[in-house]
Amino acid sequence: MNAVELIERKRDAGTLTSDEIKWLITSYTNDTVADYQMSAMAMAIFLNGLNAEELAAWTEAMLHSGDVLDFSDIDAPKADKHSTGGVGDKVSIPLGPMVAVCGVAIPMMSGRGLGHTGGTLDKLESIPGFTTGLDPATFRKVLDKTGLVLAGQSETLVPADRKLYALRDASGTVASIPLISSSIMSKKLAEGLDALVLDVKFGSGAFMTDTARARELAETMVGIGKSHGVDTVALMTDMNTPLGRQVGNANEIAESIEVLRGEGPDDLTEVTLELGVQMLLQTGVAPDAETARERLNRSVEDGSALEKFMEVVEAQGGDPAAIENPDLLPSTGKHWTIEAKEAGFVSVCDARSIGIAGMRLGAGRARKEDTIDPAVGITVLAKPGDEVEVGTPLAVLEYRHQARLDEALRILEHSWTISEEAPEPTPLILDLIE
Repeated sequence: MNAVELIERKRDAGTLTSDEIKWLITSYTNDTVADYQMSAMAMAIFLNGLNAEELAAWTEAMLHSGDVLDFSDIDAPKADKHSTGGVGDKVSIPLGPMVAVCGVAIPMMSGRGLGHTGGTLDKLESIPGFTTGLDPATFRKVLDKTGLVLAGQSETLVPADRKLYALRDASGTVASIPLISSSIMSKKLAEGLDALVLDVKFGSGAFMTDTARARELAETMVGIGKSHGVDTVALMTDMNTPLGRQVGNANEIAESIEVLRGEGPDDLTEVTLELGVQMLLQTGVAPDAETARERLNRSVEDGSALEKFMEVVEAQGGDPAAIENPDLLPSTGKHWTIEAKEAGFVSVCDARSIGIAGMRLGAGRARKEDTIDPAVGITVLAKPGDEVEVGTPLAVLEYRHQARLDEALRILEHSWTISEEAPEPTPLILDLIE
């Protein structure tokens, strides 16, 4: 087969066969097909999509491009959660310990930041010593010991996705329903799960800004999961405004610790609890939503969820002292405050521009080769519905380099809209797709 011919056919809205897709994914994995060729194919798929048969073949080829895990000998039900990406979305970090304490084994595999959205792995690696790159034997050892692993893909698990994931970020093809759904589901299906909960974001800070497109993505992934025998549901959640108050890496770890102490922001706590409820319901650990919520809240109140997080941090080489005392997390000590220029009510706090500003500070990557600065970030102090006066702080930026600060400030100049009247509140969770 010939990569150029396949690219041209998909460029012209043609159809690829299952054998052609399998050959393409296999050849890309073993470096026979070059990055620039797969980048062209990704753009062709971004523009023309994949039909149902092509998507099934693409996902299957990704799934079997490497090892598939088997945790069937673990007595506890196995479940995971995945988010399609948002600004300030650190839900996986407090959610994992809370659900693990309730008796669910969680082999959680997360990703790195894509564009203006943060990555769970980047956040976790701001904990001194914490290792996310675990070989299969260590991954299994941590899961057996703690019931929770917070790691990235191993070299042998869905290697095609690991390569394509970074390529999509650098080629402007992230917001493609076929590429997003096959990327997420190939990784999750390789984990040997009983259940999967998806957090599908919509709004300015999400890759799916349109609600209808986000719903299509949710339904596509739920369908893929169920077709492979994994009980899958999706929550559709609002990402027009950053989730929580912190946008960055180390500061998002600190905010995750606040959630585990019962002191987190209401919006972040709400999404974390609702996803946890679904995980406990799907695995049969709780008989109903009320019981599930009670068990999750109890894990926070009695300190067991925080203890579980510290246990996992230590098992993965991190310093648990930084969890006990978040002041030990990376910090630059240099801060800049953005103040309101007029009085009124915040009607817009734009997640996308705040995410881009955080990336410009160094908290994210514009290119896959970029290095993350774990200490920089943004604290969002004013969100929709908040009343402000002239001079009221809207946000505090932690920065390292003046030039990066100046660039971020230019982006943030119009991130907040102040109106005479308070906006109507909008639901944070729009729907449950089953």
